[in-house]
Amino acid sequence: MTLLQLKYIVKIVECGSMNEASHELYVSQPALSSSVKELEKELGIEIFTRSSQGIALTVDGAEFLTYARQVLDQASLLEERYKNAKPRKQLCTVSTQHYMFAVEAFVEMINSIKSDEYEFTIRETRTRDIIDSVANMRSDLGIIYLSDFNKDVIGKLLREKHLEFHPLFRAPLHVFISRDNPLATKKLITMKDLKPFPFIQYEQGEDGSFYFAEEAVWPDYSPKQINVTDRATILNFIIGLNGYTVCTGIDNGDLNNEKIVTVPLDSDETMLVGWITNERAKLSTAAENYLEKLKSVVADHGYKLID
Repeated sequence: MTLLQLKYIVKIVECGSMNEASHELYVSQPALSSSVKELEKELGIEIFTRSSQGIALTVDGAEFLTYARQVLDQASLLEERYKNAKPRKQLCTVSTQHYMFAVEAFVEMINSIKSDEYEFTIRETRTRDIIDSVANMRSDLGIIYLSDFNKDVIGKLLREKHLEFHPLFRAPLHVFISRDNPLATKKLITMKDLKPFPFIQYEQGEDGSFYFAEEAVWPDYSPKQINVTDRATILNFIIGLNGYTVCTGIDNGDLNNEKIVTVPLDSDETMLVGWITNERAKLSTAAENYLEKLKSVVADHGYKLID
């Protein structure tokens, strides 16, 4: 086993295909494939499954990837210490539902690092995509919520994919509405109050269901409903169409503060927001740093952290 073979495995996982990895590594695909097979034979395990749809990590492969990354990190430290070589890029990938506080923490994490090179990714995406991304180790962690309605279904899926949910904070439900909305001055809003206005929700794709919805509650019947995929669009529709959406109530004061307000929703339901990790993976230093910033941002917004 060589460090080069470990680098090959990590690069294949990062690229998602043998072909793309061979281009980035400047080696032929047959040579790359042969090196992986030799390593698998030496270790007596199958690292990747191969099919017409591409490659995927096996259970043994996912565990091996964790150790390979640790070995490469240690080798990078040795090179930096004794050869004065550049350290490996700091890497961190976060997949999240559409939360302003998640992005705010990401900004603070990047501003806090002391590194000449890094490559960070944050994806605001669908609930199922978040779960799959962490399960396939394309993301270090994911940010989702659980409620009384979805916790059994989501919890079962997390267990099947060997993922762990770590609670961060519990939020009573709020709605985002335009400051010009006639309901904006109310101290508490009911779903009945909201019936005349367009209900805006994040679409979850063909595989989605109410259990994967980002909104913890929704109207029994909404004559006006809009499905969107990104946060900028939903904010523009709230302002331009006098629509509303259900949320945690945390907003970034720097974003549309003069045009959008959050108002508590009359509901017994709450959102237990937390992060998910792969039980076979160890978080990178950058990911650990992100979690610290995430906790700090949530606490600064006045929410009590769950130990």
